[in-house]
Amino acid sequence: MADEHQFIEDGLQKSQIDEFFAEELGRAGYGGMDVAKTPMGTQIVLKAEKPGMVIGKGGKNIRKVTRELEERFNLDDPQIDVQEVDEPDLNARIVADRLANALERGWYFRKAGHTTIDRIMDAGALGAEIVLSGKVTGARSRVEKFNRGYIKHNGEPAQEIVDEGQGVAVMKLGTIGVTVKIIPPGARLPDDFEVEEDADPEAVEQFEEPESVEDLLEEEPEEVPDVSEEAEPETDAVDEEVVEEAVEEVVDDDEEVVEDDADADDEEAVEEELDEDVAEEAADLVAEMEDEDETEEE
Repeated sequence: MADEHQFIEDGLQKSQIDEFFAEELGRAGYGGMDVAKTPMGTQIVLKAEKPGMVIGKGGKNIRKVTRELEERFNLDDPQIDVQEVDEPDLNARIVADRLANALERGWYFRKAGHTTIDRIMDAGALGAEIVLSGKVTGARSRVEKFNRGYIKHNGEPAQEIVDEGQGVAVMKLGTIGVTVKIIPPGARLPDDFEVEEDADPEAVEQFEEPESVEDLLEEEPEEVPDVSEEAEPETDAVDEEVVEEAVEEVVDDDEEVVEDDADADDEEAVEEELDEDVAEEAADLVAEMEDEDETEEE
């Protein structure tokens, strides 16, 4: 048989054994069981409110239960260990059966729910929840919830910490399902924190508010820092190579400027020579024109 099928078979067998104990030991306050297979046989630990009723007179009842386990479920040498429940009000299975019996006896569901959850919290539980589902008061099915304290509904804490039990109340109108969830006292939740008593926190200065505006005016003004003398900016060290490159660039720029100035002077000298030649030609033309005028007059 494959491992997956074996897990399913073991779970189904455990569920059937639990139902068998609930039917046989209901009056004894059955509170759950743990099954462990050992090389010597099958070890079963029963939790009950009244262990004496489970064992019976001279062990008669426990031998009967052991014999039926061997015949119905084919268990190898079952060994049953009965343990008494210290606080029945903190066992979800016992509380669910009690509440179901109270509903069957005619208790009003709201009174039964509040009374049961108050007993759970008085026993020291950190939180509890009771859910009644079915035809509670009329022909229409509905769900009624009763909550107290703190309860976890999902995640690993809901599986490992929360104790959950179910019961069934058979009424004239139909069955009512009873689900009880309890967080026992002393449970360590992931979001718990502790405050150390010997801790020495740092003192915090409290601001004292003035009583009126006059108190503000009487107070001495705060000293204003003098910003007239500005601090000299800090000069970072300059790399020598960077300075040499900058000097070379400046020298190259100066040589280009000198060459540009020399070219400009040459252009000005040429323009001056041209102006002198034009003036001489103009003077010669004027003299020739005067000579021609004189000859015409004669």
